[in-house]
Amino acid sequence: MAKWGQGDPRWIVEERADGTNVNNWHWTERDATSWSKGKLKELLVGLVVEGEAGRCEISDLKHVEGEASCNSRKGKLIFFYEWNLRLSWRGTVKESGEKHKGSVEIPNLSEENEVDDTEINVSKKKGEGDVLKDLMRTEGTTKVREALRNYLKALKTEFTLGMILPTKATGGQELATERRLSGHTMQDSVSPQDTVGVKIPTVKILMREIFNSPAEELYSIFTTKELVQKFSKCPAVIEAEKGGKLQMFDGSVSGEYTELVPSQRIVLKWRCRSWPDEHYAVVALSFKGMAAQTELQLECKGVPVSSEDSTRQCWKQQYFEEIHILLQQSNDTME
Repeated sequence: MAKWGQGDPRWIVEERADGTNVNNWHWTERDATSWSKGKLKELLVGLVVEGEAGRCEISDLKHVEGEASCNSRKGKLIFFYEWNLRLSWRGTVKESGEKHKGSVEIPNLSEENEVDDTEINVSKKKGEGDVLKDLMRTEGTTKVREALRNYLKALKTEFTLGMILPTKATGGQELATERRLSGHTMQDSVSPQDTVGVKIPTVKILMREIFNSPAEELYSIFTTKELVQKFSKCPAVIEAEKGGKLQMFDGSVSGEYTELVPSQRIVLKWRCRSWPDEHYAVVALSFKGMAAQTELQLECKGVPVSSEDSTRQCWKQQYFEEIHILLQQSNDTME
């Protein structure tokens, strides 16, 4: 293989970490099936549809059958996806307060059809409440299509980050971003670029959350395998010692413990499966005891720019909200 300045440029290999596919000439393929299932659930479940007739909500993704992948060849990305989806919805009639349930069938979401042309069928269980069915057929279908568009957008941007590698001309370009965000139970902020792992544009996310738990108990939830499996609802690998491995959410999240101070601090190398290979963020969790409560301060440094929103949602929904539920269940059991 030639190096820079030698031979056919299509086969140039630089002496660098990503030099095995310089100029993106070779065929590469990445399976997006598992990532897609998580992203579809994230975008569809909890979707709210409101109108004069009442209020409906997508309550579950009951059936997900299909696959997705992304291929790279000669600097171009080629996508394949084919899904058969069935959603459950529930709703309340505004005037009567009656509650009804139904389903939404999406038999063929694929690259062969535009989202606007994709078939979406709405049904309702027997009985009255057709006004809710009509609401789901109109406003509901519109919102579902919007969620499907967001899935395809994420597939083509968030999931593919790192598949088109930087060329010699563009490899040194940098992107800096700075934003301020806030929420009612947490405050988030993003600082300028800080690169960890492969050289890609990254941001730092700061979050705070208050838990009704002593610091010692909250610390154990992050470091005890049985408790992690309870709130994540998945098998997990938790080796809570320096250099110990971490794997959660069916392998969607993995990492390594680099520092542990009981009841005070945890530092991790942490990554999502969809990120470029070998790229890790540095996550620091600080536990600040306040009587019977604990403030958890999270710093996540080195998050790929395109994964900023999904990473924040991962911590908020898959970690914080589920831990709140676990703690509440524990309190109810004790009572």
